[in-house]
Amino acid sequence: MTDGGTRRRAPRMRVMTEGASVTPLELFFDLVFVYALTQVTALMAADLTWWGMLHGLLMLALLWWCWCCYAWLGNTVRADEGIVRVALFAVMATMFVAAITIPEAFADLPGGLSGPVVFASCYLVVRVLHLVIYWHAARGDDGLRRQLLRAALPMLGGATLLFTAALLPPQIADTARQEDTLRTLLWVLALAVDYGGVMAIGARGWQIFSAAHWTERHGLIIIVALGESLVAIGVGVTALPISWPIVVASFLGIAVAAALWWAYFDVVSIAAEGVLARAQGAERAALGRDSYTYLHLPMVAGIILLALGLKKVLSYVGDGTHHDLAEPLHGIGLYALYGGVILYLLGHLGFRLRNMGSVNWPRTATTLLLAALVPVAGHLPALAALGLLAAVCVGMVVVEVVLFGAARRALRDAFLDEHGAGRAPGQ
Repeated sequence: MTDGGTRRRAPRMRVMTEGASVTPLELFFDLVFVYALTQVTALMAADLTWWGMLHGLLMLALLWWCWCCYAWLGNTVRADEGIVRVALFAVMATMFVAAITIPEAFADLPGGLSGPVVFASCYLVVRVLHLVIYWHAARGDDGLRRQLLRAALPMLGGATLLFTAALLPPQIADTARQEDTLRTLLWVLALAVDYGGVMAIGARGWQIFSAAHWTERHGLIIIVALGESLVAIGVGVTALPISWPIVVASFLGIAVAAALWWAYFDVVSIAAEGVLARAQGAERAALGRDSYTYLHLPMVAGIILLALGLKKVLSYVGDGTHHDLAEPLHGIGLYALYGGVILYLLGHLGFRLRNMGSVNWPRTATTLLLAALVPVAGHLPALAALGLLAAVCVGMVVVEVVLFGAARRALRDAFLDEHGAGRAPGQ
């Protein structure tokens, strides 16, 4: 920030101002993460154990952190202008290679390059490019540059631990299982250092220049994750002949995804944007960091787990050779299906509590109800378990519309009027 109160940036960079929206390049950038999320689901599906689930969630947390870094950068300077545009293309290419490497990020496959090393190298390149471009964009803003220097320490610590995990010599463990355990623990520590380090350095110095861009950016990544849940429905019946159970399961899966979309975009995203827009300075940065950077992760993770569960349900109801239509969905598939929605709702509850300081009781009750229904669903046919989940999710939406109808309508009308959506004649 200059003495005259005008932010200066490097030549050919365009600063973001209040009211700015997401750029087309950021939408293009997200396509890489569409593929990466698909790879995370495939990683968990290939190892349908608790250990495989842990690997998938650790991978998701790391990918999320990379995405968040560039969400902060894109809220400072336009992503499609000057050197930032070129840098994002380089990041996209690097992230795509990382996404390709996800299946062997924890355990190297025979032949070729070392998968764990390639993945760790891509991660380091993505993070270093972010800091370099952000430092360039922060010219004239001493507070932001100090934060970037502080943030570099946990980033380098986390990257060092990832490389340590990637370069573990086989002789360090007696068995492959012990080697995998040690590598996984190093991943956990790497993420703890990176996530915890950014929280520890505080919010002073960070800035959110456009509340509208910030909320739209995170809304779009929720859409990306929901898209993965729809992709999982199709992948679950690949090469299987169409049948009535597949048709019904598809409708039910869309109903669950639609309910999750409604839960976020109908009211919550609008109200949260208003709260963020009214906040200023370090308060706004802390609010954006806590309620979006941190508390959107469980929402995205919940959707990815739901995608895994939907994939398993569709394989159960569509594959009559290996599964009977009356066979219950059990084990990891069941826990992913119901646990994904539970985790998504818990993320919502934390988001609302941090952003608006209130609790949504229908969603609290729905979360508890779903947890209680997991044992029941385990005794139902897979299709019936999905139907029960869809009924509860849609029921939650209906209850909220009935209970909060007037307040909901007023909020949405004000939002639509402000954003240029006029009312139809006679209304």
